[in-house]
Amino acid sequence: MEVFLKWFFAFMSEMLQGYTEIILGLWGGIKRIFNIPNYIAIFKQYSPNFTVTGWILAVLAIVLVAAIYLLLVFLIILAVRKYIRFRHSIVSNEDLLEEIAQLQRQVLKMAKEKDEIMAMKISQMSPAAAAVMNAGSGEALEGDVVGELVPDSIVGTIEDGIVQTNDYRFAKLIEVDNFYKTYEPPEYENDITLEQFCDRYRNFACSRMHLYYEPKTIWLFLAGMASTKLIILQGISGTGKTSLPYSFGKFLQVDTTIASVQPSWRDRTELFGYFNEFTKNFNETEVLKRIYSSSYNNDINLILLDEMNIARVEYYFAEMLSILEMPNPEEWALDIVPNAWSTDPVHLDHGKIKIPQNIWYIGTANNDDSTYAISDKVYDRAQPINLDSKGVPFDAPDTPPMHMGFDRLDELFKEAFDKYPISQENLKKISQLDLWVIEKLRVAFGNRILKQMNLFVPVYVACGGDELDGIDYVLATKIFRKFESLNLAMLREELRELVVYMQKSFGKDKMKESIAYLERLQKLF
Repeated sequence: MEVFLKWFFAFMSEMLQGYTEIILGLWGGIKRIFNIPNYIAIFKQYSPNFTVTGWILAVLAIVLVAAIYLLLVFLIILAVRKYIRFRHSIVSNEDLLEEIAQLQRQVLKMAKEKDEIMAMKISQMSPAAAAVMNAGSGEALEGDVVGELVPDSIVGTIEDGIVQTNDYRFAKLIEVDNFYKTYEPPEYENDITLEQFCDRYRNFACSRMHLYYEPKTIWLFLAGMASTKLIILQGISGTGKTSLPYSFGKFLQVDTTIASVQPSWRDRTELFGYFNEFTKNFNETEVLKRIYSSSYNNDINLILLDEMNIARVEYYFAEMLSILEMPNPEEWALDIVPNAWSTDPVHLDHGKIKIPQNIWYIGTANNDDSTYAISDKVYDRAQPINLDSKGVPFDAPDTPPMHMGFDRLDELFKEAFDKYPISQENLKKISQLDLWVIEKLRVAFGNRILKQMNLFVPVYVACGGDELDGIDYVLATKIFRKFESLNLAMLREELRELVVYMQKSFGKDKMKESIAYLERLQKLF
């Protein structure tokens, strides 16, 4: 043990002596570097023998060394300042996170207090008030008396979960019920093809409304209606985004309902209305009235959300986005009020309004500093159509409007699905392209978009378009648009490879829309 201790002492002493020499040597080196008197003494020793050239070079050498030292000092100061700022940023972020955590704790505490207050209020309610609270869920017993929560004017009983009353809270929807009691549907023109329909609408817009649309624009619009219930018309101002659905309604003699979106829209009440607890009336909107009336008729109904992205679409249209995503249309229902009254409109089922199939939502969008970016959630469920150029006037015969029923339009869509399905060859190429994009760019097509493509392309072809052009448009507007969220500055080479791949796969002169878009992305980022 004694020998080990001697060895350990000698071993550690040798190591520590090395560290000491390093520190002393470093300190000695620094002292020698900044030993100005020694530099002066050396200069005095050699300067008497300098020539004129030697003096000039000596001065230059001194200036150069001094500049190097100043640069080193500057870099050290800069590094210290950056480190201090970095530390300050970290501390600020930590303080911010702590403040957020504290606010979250306060929110949880307030929510708990709210729940406790609500529990106390419910425990103090009379049985009659509790019956009204439960009426919307069907839990009230037959014959319960409506009391505290219902004003004197609508006091009655609850039978089968329905409040028996003589008051009305849906004035506009009741008007719709009364109108359709004596309604006679028009004679619909059912002997028309999609291509003929597109030509007639284009000529009508030109001759009667002085609106000029390219045939492709109308093909895209009809194909979008076949693939989804939400269409987004986007592009520069003055290209006819609002006029397209407006004139389409005039052509079918069923005016389009226009809802001008406001920046203040934050929830669905702005679009569908709300129940006023004070007046006990429902503030109905024209959009709600149009949805309700669509359940009575066989018309092609359009609702225009003008300037839809001047407010966040996810806020005021979120519930409808979820409803339209349900695979079973029989489940498309919107909750309007939490309970049912005996005087409610005929087609209002226990406070729910069914969303009919013969209605489409058309949104117009401008991309500028006054609008919000439309999220992927909305784009994935919609079919965007780009209107980037003004229509060129042309001569068209005078064409009157017409009536077409929803049943006939739906039949034409189904005929197109059967007659013009995407070819197996192109489906295989799309599948291979999907694998390539996933491998190189980590972006997948998704089943929803492939399903929409299989509905969009056949109708686009039936209207007069080309199959590859339809596929190209869907890829450009729904797949490659997702690339904007990537770090494109680091993916320029991959984008070039994708252009080459598409030209080899689909043909050099094909897929012009997608290739032009990819090349534009390369230039922008």
